Amino acid sequence: MTDLNRLPRPVLEQMANAGRMARASMDALAQCGSSVVSEALKDADGFFEWRHYPETDVYDPVSHAQFYYHAHPPGERAAVEHGHFHTFLRPRGMPPGVRPLVLPELAIADAPAQPATPVLPPAAQPNQGEDNDKPSHLVAIAMDSHGRPIRLFTTNRWVTGETWYAAADAVRMLDRFRVDVPGPAPLVSRWITAMFILFRPEMAELLIARDAGIMSWRRRHRGKVHVFEDRRLDVAASIDIDLDAHLSRVEAAFRRAA
Repeated sequence: MTDLNRLPRPVLEQMANAGRMARASMDALAQCGSSVVSEALKDADGFFEWRHYPETDVYDPVSHAQFYYHAHPPGERAAVEHGHFHTFLRPRGMPPGVRPLVLPELAIADAPAQPATPVLPPAAQPNQGEDNDKPSHLVAIAMDSHGRPIRLFTTNRWVTGETWYAAADAVRMLDRFRVDVPGPAPLVSRWITAMFILFRPEMAELLIARDAGIMSWRRRHRGKVHVFEDRRLDVAASIDIDLDAHLSRVEAAFRRAA
């Protein structure tokens, strides 16, 4: 767990404000009999496993941040999990100097790899060019059936069909993830943007742990299956979260730093 007392006061203030925004978005939805999850599914013709909600994803053409909600079959998710948000940043929104990671085996024509199976990459967006077609997956946010966030996790490359960027670059992308578009579900967009600020330290740690886990797996299974395509490794790192408890800790640390 991040030692909040070591964070600068301006950072703690920003996190506290974001936490209040996330909580306010959830409260506003609750007053309408809705939740973050039900709002993400609004106007859908039913809820089906694997399908993106919304079908075309939510995409901000200014920040180039993107997300969608979906769920796995019951046997492939935790008992209390309803589904999760996958979040991405496209190259035009990335900090200068970041490049996709290239491992040596990628250049070998017959490098052993798991047989291809369908993945659900982020939905293509209109008016994009080749320079914007290599999105990085950042962090997934798992939700329970009441629309509350319960876990953050990072995934192997094959899970979302992303382009892989090293953790040092992906951590820099966290500050660029913001979604401010009129619809669909603007409160969900506001909530997920706030979550990226409130849990930014934990997300950074998860991305670092992701790379450590991936590289450890690669060393232990070298020459068998290309690590980014190995279906035995899906979740690379995860952490359980409690939004209200975390916000309370942030606000306490902010008061102590005053």
